[in-house]
Amino acid sequence: MSELRFVRMGFGAERVDYQEAWDEQRRVHAARFADEVPDTVLLLEHPPVYTAGRRTEDSERPLDGTPVIDVDRGGKITWHGPGQLVGYPIQKLPRPVDVVAHVRRLEEALIRTCAEFGLETTRVEGRSGVWVLGDPVERRPKLGGLSLDFDPRLTDEEFDPRLNGPEYAPSNAGQRREDRKIAAIGIRVAKGVTMHGFSFNVNPDNKWFDKIIPCGIRDAGVASLANELGREVTIEEVLPVVERHLRNILENADLKPREIEKTPAA
Repeated sequence: MSELRFVRMGFGAERVDYQEAWDEQRRVHAARFADEVPDTVLLLEHPPVYTAGRRTEDSERPLDGTPVIDVDRGGKITWHGPGQLVGYPIQKLPRPVDVVAHVRRLEEALIRTCAEFGLETTRVEGRSGVWVLGDPVERRPKLGGLSLDFDPRLTDEEFDPRLNGPEYAPSNAGQRREDRKIAAIGIRVAKGVTMHGFSFNVNPDNKWFDKIIPCGIRDAGVASLANELGREVTIEEVLPVVERHLRNILENADLKPREIEKTPAA
C-alpha cells in the first residue's frame, strides 16, 4: 500500500460539524478514486450529534425526538461528540473489496492503542468494534435489587433500557461489569474506496449514549479510555498513538481481493 496521509481536521474549539466532515469525505473519496490523492485518514472531533446507519430501526432512536442525521454507512445509530476521536480512512482497496478485513484492521489499530495505554480490549464474536469485556453473568452485581434470574433483559428481546432507570443505562455498563464498547466502526465502500470509519471514546460524557440504543445493542453498554483507566486522558495524548498504529497496520497490510466462492458446474 502507498504511504498513508493523515489530515487533522479540527479538535476542541475547532471541532468539525458533521455535515462539513461528510462533505469533505465525499470530496476526498472522489479524489482518491481518480488517484489525485493518496490514501487519506481524516481525524477530528465532532460537536454532539447522533447519526444513524442504514440498518437503524425506529425503536433505537431518541425517544424525545432529538434530531438524528441519517447517513449512508453500515451499522446502526451512534453518537459523536466532544471527547471522542473520530477517524475516516479513505482508502482504495482491491476489488471485490474485503470489507470484513478492512474492519478488522481498524479494530486492530485501536486494540493496540488501548494496550499502549494499559487497557486490555478485544473483539466480540458477531459484533464489530473494540470491546472491554465484562464479568461472567453469574459474577455481575444484581440490578435493581433483583437477582440475575429476574433480569428482564434475559426474557424480553425488546427490553428498552431508556424506560427502566439509570441502572440499565448504557453509560453505566462498567458499574454493572458488563461488556462495553469503547470504539464503534461503521463504513461504506463505493467504487472500491472506503468511507466513514471509527469513533474512539477517549474521555466523552457517555450519558449521551443513554438517549439511544447504541449500535442497536440492548444487552451491553459503552466505555471510555479515561473511565476504564480511572484517570484523565485527552485526545491530544491519544491522537499520535492512533496515527502510529493506523500507519503501521494499514501501510503494511497485504491487501487482497475478497475470495469469491465458485459454484460447481451442474
